[in-house]
Amino acid sequence: MRVQEIPIEGITYDQLKIDRIPMTEEYIERDPTLVRVANRAVVINPCRTCMPLGAMFATMGVHRGIPFVQGAQGCTTYVRYTFCRIFKEPNMIANASFHEDAAVFGGRKNFIEGIRNLVVRYRPDVIGVVTTCSSEIIGDDMVSFIKMARKRLVEELGEEISSQTKIVLINTPSFAGSHVAGYDRAARAFIETLAAEKTAPNNKVNIIPGMLNPGDIREIKHLLEAMGTESIMMFDIAGVFDAPLRPPQSIPCYPKGGTPADEIKDMANSLGTVVLCPHEGGLGAQYLERKFGVKAILGPLPLGVHNTDIFLKNISELTGIPVPEQLLDERGLLLDFMADTFHHTMMKKVAVFGDPDIVVGVTRFVCELGMEPVAVLSGTPSKIFTKEIEDIAREYQCNPEIFNGGDLFEFEEHLKKIRVNMIIGNSKGVDIANELEVPLVRVGLMVWDRVGYQKRPVVGYRGGEFLLAEIVNALLDYSYPDDRTQQL
Repeated sequence: MRVQEIPIEGITYDQLKIDRIPMTEEYIERDPTLVRVANRAVVINPCRTCMPLGAMFATMGVHRGIPFVQGAQGCTTYVRYTFCRIFKEPNMIANASFHEDAAVFGGRKNFIEGIRNLVVRYRPDVIGVVTTCSSEIIGDDMVSFIKMARKRLVEELGEEISSQTKIVLINTPSFAGSHVAGYDRAARAFIETLAAEKTAPNNKVNIIPGMLNPGDIREIKHLLEAMGTESIMMFDIAGVFDAPLRPPQSIPCYPKGGTPADEIKDMANSLGTVVLCPHEGGLGAQYLERKFGVKAILGPLPLGVHNTDIFLKNISELTGIPVPEQLLDERGLLLDFMADTFHHTMMKKVAVFGDPDIVVGVTRFVCELGMEPVAVLSGTPSKIFTKEIEDIAREYQCNPEIFNGGDLFEFEEHLKKIRVNMIIGNSKGVDIANELEVPLVRVGLMVWDRVGYQKRPVVGYRGGEFLLAEIVNALLDYSYPDDRTQQL
């Protein structure tokens, strides 16, 4: 595609929209040897972002927790900008402010001074030290740096004050994985650092949610409360990225939300750990199981009927509490809604992309709706993603094209060769949907071109109702003339 030239004198506000003009009258197929991402040295339109973002997201889910990024200012500015686009909320992320001298001599000086300033000014309960590519490549000895920073804090503030701030090291070189891996590493790092010993049983269930939206976290809490289950919600971002606007109650001002550090410490005493997204938190749950014998249950994400059933069954088995009538009614409401709209969804062809656990959950849900997934893409490579999709495909007798770790260029080129009725993914799929003239139903964390999506759940039975309404309404908008929709 090419765009019309903008005159040198500029354009007025009402001329801001720029129409794209096709470079050719019809689609010309790409060289097939260059379409597959495995055959290219570059990634085009990636369906993932950097590992430090996932670690920063996790750290901000801790009460009075602040990420400290050992790297250049751009590594922090990009993440702040991304979070602001999605949640429309301020977020505090500290930075070591690397410049040329740090790249040559190392980041020790910047780190020690930065940690000192952060503790003196903000007195956080927890600092999550997030490394970046530059820090990892030059070989910063972060373990030694933390000891030096701690020594300086003791000298200036005394042992009592300095010990009130816990420092957690999270190694996240971007070249080694995506934001999914960053969150996963953060879960293990926080548990290893804070959950140091097993004491008395607390009869609680640990929940590691993964990179879900605030609305999803609140829906999981609703399910647990309806079950009468006490829980520890790790990295609880619901009250951080969706916080009430009130005058500051204290200075420095922290949001009310977030998981207290003492609760993470207490995770070693729980009945078990349920990881909603196995790729995002599995490392932490497996560490608790090896170290303290806390049973680890990895997934599936409770999205749709089947997966939510499994989640409640797991909670029931851990606690001995049966599923209450309230949740059975919610399940029945979702089933009734599915029956009411089945004639709209059945046999519709759909393409799904995003993070692996979200994609697996959505793929099963659309199959439950009678839709046919024809292409599924996980932007993050996974050892289990392909098998999970193949198991669903075998159960529902469909045959989707599976892209494990592909990019959206490869995904789009495939979709241009087949017919789809809908795409389900995040905001990075807008251009693809417009190109193919099909609706895009937005799901997942990276939704920045719509307002309020972070407040709405897609997990649980009630979240399934919301997602189903989005799917059906999107189909109605594209499939029927305006003057006929009232007859349906």
